Amino acid sequence: MHASPKSSLRWLLLALVAWLAGQGALAGSEPPPPQPVPDTLAQRALACTGCHGPQGRSSPLGYVPRIAGKPEAYLLNQLLAFRDGRRAHDGMARLLQHLDEPYLAALAAHFAAQQVAYGEPPAATGDARSLALGQRLALRGDGARGLPACVRCHGAALTGVAPAVPGLLGLPRGYLVAQLGAWRTGVRRSAASDCMAGLAQGLRPEEIAALADWLAAQALPTDARPLARAAEPMPKDCGMQPRSTAGTPVAAAAAAAAAASASASAAGGAPSAQVTRGAYLARVGNCAACHTARGGPAYAGGRGLATPFGMVYASNLTPDAATGLGRWRADDFWQALHQGRSRDGRLLAPAFPYTEFSLVNRADSDALWAYLQSLPPVVRPNQPHSLLWPFGTQAALWAWRTLYFQPQPFKPDPAQSLAWNRGAYLVRGLGHCAACHAPRNALGATQSPLALAGGQLPEQPWFAPPLAPTRPPSPGQPQGEALVQALKTGLWRHGSANGPMAEVVAGSTRFWTDDDLQAAALYLSSLPPVDRPVSRAVAAPALQRELGAALYTEHCAACHGAQGQGVAGAYPALAGNATVLSPYTGNLVQSLVHGGFTPVSRNNPRPYGMPPQALSDAELAAVLSHIRQAWGQQAPAVTEIEVRRQR
Repeated sequence: MHASPKSSLRWLLLALVAWLAGQGALAGSEPPPPQPVPDTLAQRALACTGCHGPQGRSSPLGYVPRIAGKPEAYLLNQLLAFRDGRRAHDGMARLLQHLDEPYLAALAAHFAAQQVAYGEPPAATGDARSLALGQRLALRGDGARGLPACVRCHGAALTGVAPAVPGLLGLPRGYLVAQLGAWRTGVRRSAASDCMAGLAQGLRPEEIAALADWLAAQALPTDARPLARAAEPMPKDCGMQPRSTAGTPVAAAAAAAAAASASASAAGGAPSAQVTRGAYLARVGNCAACHTARGGPAYAGGRGLATPFGMVYASNLTPDAATGLGRWRADDFWQALHQGRSRDGRLLAPAFPYTEFSLVNRADSDALWAYLQSLPPVVRPNQPHSLLWPFGTQAALWAWRTLYFQPQPFKPDPAQSLAWNRGAYLVRGLGHCAACHAPRNALGATQSPLALAGGQLPEQPWFAPPLAPTRPPSPGQPQGEALVQALKTGLWRHGSANGPMAEVVAGSTRFWTDDDLQAAALYLSSLPPVDRPVSRAVAAPALQRELGAALYTEHCAACHGAQGQGVAGAYPALAGNATVLSPYTGNLVQSLVHGGFTPVSRNNPRPYGMPPQALSDAELAAVLSHIRQAWGQQAPAVTEIEVRRQR
């Protein structure tokens, strides 16, 4: 086939425009300054309205419910349930995992205050028999079976009742069936007493379908507000009020520290200096992140860590005598950190990073031990690892250690300053940065761990970028004060912490002292530069460039700027962004697909969020190619196959 003259001219003009734009960006003046951004909760909550629609009034996606005007305590309950694992939804869990309860309460209050009219009602389904059955259950219940009518709790108009009972109108049938089914099977849970689970388990499958049919078929009122109070007492005791659980490892660690302090007070005094020091060191090592299951008790273990050789489960570090460390001594704990051996001499799997913890000195080990022993004991048996044979055998672990591990304490470099040595001790030892930021070989051992040249995270789509300076320098890579800011807040001019690094900021580095952050930055900036992979720039096809530019204008420019300049303290710049220009595009794909908030910190208590982008693989590839090649940037284009592999 031959292109027509008009078609050929069109492509020629497109190519000329793209070339001129690139030349202008390369040879032009400085990029425009960061644009202002509203300092409002509505702006910060864009990560929510991306799915739930403007003002949380629901969206055309169908399965996404209305949140506008729902009772404030109900919304907070749901946010906590998603974050803490009582409601199973990976997208919501990832979005909320680094937010604390005060920020979630502020988001709940914001959407509860949005009093907007209902939109178009969902399409009605169901035959006359099903609708009649649903109406009877909703309005009268079944007293003989102990099933109260829906209107008894959710209000006569079914628009909800303050403080914590939601409305049931304006929800698609499929959503209602799924939620009732989740209550019935235990996938969805509430705080005790879980009245909805009991009610849903008392319903037959055909009754669940009938209720969903009738509720979805109801005309929508103009007044969406819930009742201010119930007309009569609730028919069942119900866990309606928001009750925070341990939640994230950050919340769990905070709860554990509070419990340790309360225990010391009950014993007649404040925590000892050694316990206080140990609590700080546990933050430095981010111990709670691995040793706290989502929504579980702090440091009680149970979290699974995926490796190429199978699943490793973190152990119980609380002082329970039967299932934790209650029968251990300080010497046993030192042996585990320094030599990678359990109390009985058994070799530990190197998913526990004793290769780095071996550098921790005895005084810090004893302080950590004192802190862990001050925690409330939790009875939680350790779950056996599920490793492929022979990797979990003692013989295989002995062979691996012979090749890759030699216990060694940290030795200060007399030619360096105290601050440099402190930074080296933190980065190489308890901070165990090499566990993610050093490449690994086929047997899982870190290669050149002192280089911190970056590496693919095992069994994850994330790539940990180099912490050492790069050669040639990476544009936008945080150094010096920018690195301190990144570790303290998860946000800097040309980037933000996401994925596993956001977890590190949330649970660890934001708690470090300024002196320790400065020391770590000093050490990292002194490392020998590592070669930065530079891929040959492959221009995106013209149609992909055109689509990517249009998608960027529609989905990204309002926050990140028409020229990718970003907004200081809110949205990172995309022009000159090291992650954008990296040869490893998995981090970009994950950020767009899942969205997220930067972690809450003392300096950033209400971070701005980015909504997940409901785009096809081809659309994601187009918009990513655009930001990698706009504004004079020359990173390779992204293919649809690449996106599909990294989702």
